[in-house]
Amino acid sequence: MHALIVTAHPRPESLTHAVAARLAEGVAASGHTAEIANLAAEGFDPRFNANDIAVHLRQAPPAADVLAEQARLDRADALVLVYPVYWWSMPGLLKGWIDRVFTNGWAYDEDAEGRLAKKLQRLAVHLVAIGGADMRTYARHGYFGAMKTQIDHGIFGYCGARVMTSELLLPSADGDAARHLETARGLGTGIFAVHPRCGIADAA
Repeated sequence: MHALIVTAHPRPESLTHAVAARLAEGVAASGHTAEIANLAAEGFDPRFNANDIAVHLRQAPPAADVLAEQARLDRADALVLVYPVYWWSMPGLLKGWIDRVFTNGWAYDEDAEGRLAKKLQRLAVHLVAIGGADMRTYARHGYFGAMKTQIDHGIFGYCGARVMTSELLLPSADGDAARHLETARGLGTGIFAVHPRCGIADAA
């Protein structure tokens, strides 16, 4: 099985990219494959433009960069988002990737009467957010409920994809990131431990 790991951080030496790389190692160690999509390095344009609106209205085909990202997702059995928390949410680059790539007609079908068909039910999703505050701060401000509403329900639930795991990696008292990398590798080895479609242990 194959995982697409999507990152959105401008600095290649960041913890975000280290976590994504360790996740990919874990996937490989479990006998599966992974591809890392580094949106910043690849220069993906997150701006939702006039053509994207026309795509939503079924008046134009998606642009070439959107089609390329959809092809990546079509090859994947699991999508893993690894991102820093910016202003209590995901970075604009990652949100723009979702805005442009998860199109009407590909991620979902919405007809003129408002009937909805969810088209990504085969896709398992795993979220890895990297925060800068402590757990008490996130809990006190209702971060977990807000993100579940925004991402789990508002994005993936609308398309039928299931959020299987959601991790929030926070700074340790000693500033050591090693435990986060260990957690990331464990997440990678476990992504396909349970088959997302049938819920039984994967024999691979």
